[in-house]
Amino acid sequence: MEIKNDSSSTSGFMLLGISSNPQLQKPLFDIFLIMYLVTLVGNVLIILAIHSDFRLHTPMYFFLSNLSFMDICFTTVIVPKMLVNLLSETKSISYVGCLIQMYFFMAFANTDSYLLASMAIDRLVAICNPFHYDTVMNSRHCLLMLLGSCTISHLHSLLRVLLMSQLSFCASHVIKHFFCDTQPVLKLSCSDTSSNQIVVMTETLAVIATPFLCILFSYLRIIITVLRIPSAAGKWKAFSTCGSHLTVVVLFYGSVIYVYFRPLSMYSVVKDRVATVMYTVVTPMLNPFIYSLRNKDMKMGLRKLRERIYS
Repeated sequence: MEIKNDSSSTSGFMLLGISSNPQLQKPLFDIFLIMYLVTLVGNVLIILAIHSDFRLHTPMYFFLSNLSFMDICFTTVIVPKMLVNLLSETKSISYVGCLIQMYFFMAFANTDSYLLASMAIDRLVAICNPFHYDTVMNSRHCLLMLLGSCTISHLHSLLRVLLMSQLSFCASHVIKHFFCDTQPVLKLSCSDTSSNQIVVMTETLAVIATPFLCILFSYLRIIITVLRIPSAAGKWKAFSTCGSHLTVVVLFYGSVIYVYFRPLSMYSVVKDRVATVMYTVVTPMLNPFIYSLRNKDMKMGLRKLRERIYS
């Protein structure tokens, strides 16, 4: 893949990181290393618990195990490089490395959003059409939803990276971020990025809005159905099955919408870093806790996994 730039292609970019204060580098390294390890351990335990407990071999937990796997991949694309840069003086990344990081970051992030939409559909069918649940959410349909999520996400990433590779970078090569995200890199280009931005915004809106609207529609249907349940206990039971998923959706989409659905002129370095840390580091770390602390089946699965490990 040819990358157009007016300076040496070997110079690459320099990632400014979370903070340029030298005194904060080591504490930040310790904090994000702990968060990354918690993310890895938590999501691996979720995957092992689901695969080792036959009672968890259902569509909801099938999507949850894949969501945990994507969260591991998602954070691994970003955090290890960020940790290296926190202890490095150069903080450099090559042009090709930047595009590769950008590609996989978008691919895994978008797959996450489609998996969240798949989980919303699962809850919709379970609550609104329970008698046809086994037919609608059979293993074949679940696998097709997973494959569709991955395919759409990777095609989206490929288009974005191909568009980015056509830009020229002839001014500053300092990316004011801790990884190669679209907006900070676009800010460095000396090419006309107007057409690029239009295509990116339009295509991104279609790709990200589709699962978001699917989730929104699913929960509107769920709310209407639950409100028709006569007993308060029945309503609470139905809503409780959606609580964990809805919490993750709010955390993920809240920060994503803030970062990406704004004009480039409104880009703010500090605010965007905080919002990006939320969905790239914090949310993947919290997901295992959110899905296990209030879920009796997951608690039982984790307990059985712990007993097997100890035995």
